[in-house]
Order: sequence, then structure tokens, then C-alpha cells
Amino acid sequence: MVKKIALEEHFLSPGLIEYWRPTMSEVPPAHGEYLFRNLTDFGELRLQAMEGAGIARAVLSIAGPGVQAERDAATATRRARESNDFLAAEIAKRPDRYSGFAHLAMQDPGGAADELERCVRELKFCGAMINGHTHGQYLDHSSLHPFWERAEALGATIYLHPADPVAQPSVLSGYKVLMRPMWGWGFETGSHALRLIVGGHFDRFPRSRLMIGHLGETLPFLLWRFDSRAKFHGVKLNKPPSQYIRDNIVVTTSGMCSAEPLNCSLAALGADRVMFAADHPFEDATEAGAFMDHVPLAEDLRRDIASGNAARYLGLPKT
Repeated sequence: MVKKIALEEHFLSPGLIEYWRPTMSEVPPAHGEYLFRNLTDFGELRLQAMEGAGIARAVLSIAGPGVQAERDAATATRRARESNDFLAAEIAKRPDRYSGFAHLAMQDPGGAADELERCVRELKFCGAMINGHTHGQYLDHSSLHPFWERAEALGATIYLHPADPVAQPSVLSGYKVLMRPMWGWGFETGSHALRLIVGGHFDRFPRSRLMIGHLGETLPFLLWRFDSRAKFHGVKLNKPPSQYIRDNIVVTTSGMCSAEPLNCSLAALGADRVMFAADHPFEDATEAGAFMDHVPLAEDLRRDIASGNAARYLGLPKT
């Protein structure tokens, strides 16, 4: 069993539970309670799951939507800070096993930048996780430039996590199973990343660092197509779209225990741009760990995906 650093491992803090509960409205109650127990546990349940998967260190992040569902900016800012302090206290109990991504209130770009800096410099977090858009405002919006300036200066990684779209596409109408994790979230998150690319974000902030789960939400599969159509439509960027994906975006294996998309991502992005994640407790950490242990790979590459790339990219202790 190869030792692993897991990068999309979720938790809930006391002030954010009310935002999460509505997302479970269509989940069987027993499973919802299973998730809640695991999200709020930092002891035996979580550590047992980590041991079963060979996870030496978990980088913890809020289960969405968090304060991005809050309408009042001041409340969102306060609760995000409280959540980050809560997480820091839990990490302090087991610094050998846990690290953290900051939770940020993007309703206030300057405040989010300040909180990101506090979390990186004082709390020693790895960066931040943002749960998609904030009331329809995506991360390419010009009002967020001060936030990105700070994130770039800090060298902070921003993990872009899926969220429900503002409105469901009509093509999914009548098929609830398609609207969220099965298909809709991947379409929403991949589109969000493409907004940043074609909107010139990475020309404006060339050192910004974006992380995406699910092996890149199909983006690695479509690199040639992005370049072809951008050229056809006269998109004016400093580089082809595929190059921004290779240079500024890294991906994790969260929720993708399959050799074919893993091999595609490795071939498209490079061996140093793919990292392990389990998506605990929404996915089975044991299954994710077993996949990483047994998928056909050269052993040095397996170790890099499992932990080495994350240690280097996020400045984490090696396993």
C-alpha cells in the first residue's frame, strides 16, 4: 500500500451546517446521517477511513456550499473566519495527519484576500477551496481581481470545487440524476474553469494556481478541440487554451477510480500535474486508496501521484 496525501477531504464546522443540510434534501435520511457523522468527526471515524486507504495526510476542506450560500457579506465573512479557526484548532490536535484549505467569503473580495493571507501565513493552510460561483458571480469577475492579486502573490492554490448551477440547463430537464454529481457538476465546474481561460484570467495573473477535482472535469480530454475552436473564433490570448490548462491547472483523482481518465490526464497534462484525492466521505476512501494502489503504473509515478506531487506543489511534509 503506497502512502498517500489526499486533497479533497471534507468536513463541517458548527456554523456552516445550516448551509449544508439543504443539499441533502434528496438523500436517504440514513445516508445523510452517515455523511454528517463522518463530516463532523476528526477522530476515530476519519482516521480509520484514512488508515484503510493508506492516507497519511488529509487536506481538509468545507463540504459545500458553505458561506457561498449566505446573502449577507458580513455574516459570510464572520462565519468563514470562524470555520477556519475551528479547522486550525482541529489540525493542531493532529498536525501529523491533517492540513487545511481555507474557506472564504467571496462576497467581499478584499476581505477574502485578507482571510486567505491570514490562513496561509498564520494558520499555515495550503490555499483555499471555493465552491463554484457565489450567487451567480464566477471567479473571472473583475471585482475579484484584488483577491487574485493576493492569491498570486502568496503562491496560494485555489481548489475550484463543484456547485449547483444558477439555473439547470433545459437539456437536463426531467432527469434529476443528471443534474448534480453524475453530469451537471462536471459541466458547471469545467465551464467555470474555461471562463477563466478565455476571459484572459491567466494572462492577467500568469502565476495563479487552480486545482480541479475529478481528473479535470473532462478538460484534459478536449485540449485539441479548445485550441482549434479558439483559433477559429479569433480568441485573443497570449497562449493557446490548452497551454493555460497545462501551466496553471492541476487536477486530482477525487471521485474518479478509473484507469482511462487517469491515463488521459497524465498524457495531456504531465506526470507532475495529477494528484490523489478520495473525496471522503462522499466517496469511499478505501475504494479510492485501493485504486491508487493497484492501477497499472510505474511505481515511481504511483508514488508521485499518491503523495509526491502534492508535497511539492503545496509544500506539505513528505509521507
